[in-house]
Amino acid sequence: MINTRLSVAIHILALIAIKPNLSSDQIADSVTTNPVVIRRISSDLKKAGLLTSRAGITGSSLTKNPKEITLLDIYKAINLERELFSIHEKPNPNCPVGKNIQGTLDDTFNDVQTAMEKELGNKTLQAVIDHLSE
Repeated sequence: MINTRLSVAIHILALIAIKPNLSSDQIADSVTTNPVVIRRISSDLKKAGLLTSRAGITGSSLTKNPKEITLLDIYKAINLERELFSIHEKPNPNCPVGKNIQGTLDDTFNDVQTAMEKELGNKTLQAVIDHLSE
């Protein structure tokens, strides 16, 4: 399910693009969250190749130009569940709704997921940064 991880990840990357080498404490102050949350999400972004850092030096920097980073790249980097929607587990197979709910909703949920990913793929981190300064 979608949570705030995507918006926090975008916030982190936009902030680092504007002001590189901020500490997790400084980023956490901007996001108004715990620095541990920032470090966890930053770790996912590093694993995805969007951020880099060097031992002994405070902060991180982007590995690519913000024009080359799509919101879909960010979504994929931090999205642990990989599905926007999921069907509740173990519906009652003896119920006419329960036994058919999965198949009924699968196509719709897949279509929504595909549309969302297409839209995120069309937006860049640079577009977010540009919009911030308007």
